Amino acid sequence: MLRVKRRSNVMSQQQFLAFDLGAESGRAMLGSLADGKLTLEEKHRFANPMGRLNGHLFWNLLAQWEELKTGLKKTSASITGSLAGIGVDTWGVDFGLIGRDGQVLGNPYMYRDSRTDGVYERTLEKLGRQKIFDTTGIQFMQLNTLYQLIAMHESRSPELESAQTMLFMPDLFNYLFSGERKSEFSIATTSQMYDPQRRQWANEMLKELGLPTKILAPIVPSGTIIGQLKSDVASECGAKAAPIIAPACHDTASAVAAVPAQGPFSQEVWCYISSGTWSLMGVELAEPIINAKSLRYNYTNEGGVGGTIRFLKNIMGLWLVQECRRQFALEGKEYDYGTLTEMARSAKPRAAVIDPDHKPFGTPGQMPQKIVEFCRQSGQAPPASHGEFIRCCLDSLALTYRRTLDGLEDILGKKISTIHVVGGGCRNELLNQSTADACGRTVVAGPVEATAAGNILVQAMATGEVKSLAEARQIVARSFEVKRYEPKATAEWDEAYERFQKIVAR
Repeated sequence: MLRVKRRSNVMSQQQFLAFDLGAESGRAMLGSLADGKLTLEEKHRFANPMGRLNGHLFWNLLAQWEELKTGLKKTSASITGSLAGIGVDTWGVDFGLIGRDGQVLGNPYMYRDSRTDGVYERTLEKLGRQKIFDTTGIQFMQLNTLYQLIAMHESRSPELESAQTMLFMPDLFNYLFSGERKSEFSIATTSQMYDPQRRQWANEMLKELGLPTKILAPIVPSGTIIGQLKSDVASECGAKAAPIIAPACHDTASAVAAVPAQGPFSQEVWCYISSGTWSLMGVELAEPIINAKSLRYNYTNEGGVGGTIRFLKNIMGLWLVQECRRQFALEGKEYDYGTLTEMARSAKPRAAVIDPDHKPFGTPGQMPQKIVEFCRQSGQAPPASHGEFIRCCLDSLALTYRRTLDGLEDILGKKISTIHVVGGGCRNELLNQSTADACGRTVVAGPVEATAAGNILVQAMATGEVKSLAEARQIVARSFEVKRYEPKATAEWDEAYERFQKIVAR
């Protein structure tokens, strides 16, 4: 058994390495924890490599692994002592398969791949929406792991038939670093294959669907020391021995751990938006909510630090802006995100609105044209300029947040007073103010690097350097600046919300 450091009255200097991989990019962040504060230093940043092969979308696992090792090399060369821990977090639902010889069986599929087309509908027809939700409490999305595995099962995938273990993306990287096959709680719960009431894999449901349960790895809590850095990896990267720690391996769970709230939801009624490629909006609870209302609203019960439940809604998020930007670049117009936001600020607000979760928006390519088609089908004048497209995306996200807030308050029977926005999207001041105006709530934006901060602080909880989630959030509040946005033009947004509701209802 690995020894845990004793906690002293004065916090000693400890350094942890967080690998934080999102759908668009990844980074290696060195976190230094001393005197009750956390400082972060970016050591390596890279585009998250993926591509199309034989008509399917895959993540480039070898390239990702090389980028992680580069991050470890750069970090090891810049510090004098040993790392107190190394932790990985990523997006949810995607996975790799390990063969009997310990090798990875091919590149992992990307969740936006079309192989689940039709699988989702057939599965609901076979088991029923009610039964799946009663068992898993997870939002119905075609990209969920459950439907990805069923697609492989239906096509008699040789990889699935040969697999000994399935590991979600962060678990897979933990395996490559340590050689240990474990599945961390928060990432396992994103799959729609976990029973949050029994706190175990939903084996009976999976067997009914013909899926192999023998490939499921043991689930460990967030903040578990998985093992030690493998000697060959350490040697290649010039690194000293270090524990490999599973933080909250789902990036949103790590981000939520770094929300600088003053108290738990039961004391201070707050919600969060983890804002990035996806927007995940919800509350932190002790137990799942699996009932008629949560099913009707299609909310989800995912795992969090300390066994908590992240009761939330997955929203398409800034993917809309990212895809518009990519299309503009293909057409010869390169913009950074700051420039796009300023262009949007100059455009007329609330002129055209879309449903961010409209199914065609979820696939790559031609986002502006898809927005034009949506607007025409809903009887609206479509955006014309690049700034108008981005304004349409941002306004529509703010209105979707209000719709999600209404659902949360209806289910919980409580009014939420504060919205904490964390992650890269919290830098978008236009979206933050629009969210405050649309929702009529105070928005507290920051920290930007909430995911890396949460990753590191949960690692510190594992080593005993931080004693609780509450203390971790106090450290965040002391370490990072936040910005408050108060609601202003609420009447104009009320009118836009009524129009938005009718459009989405169609």
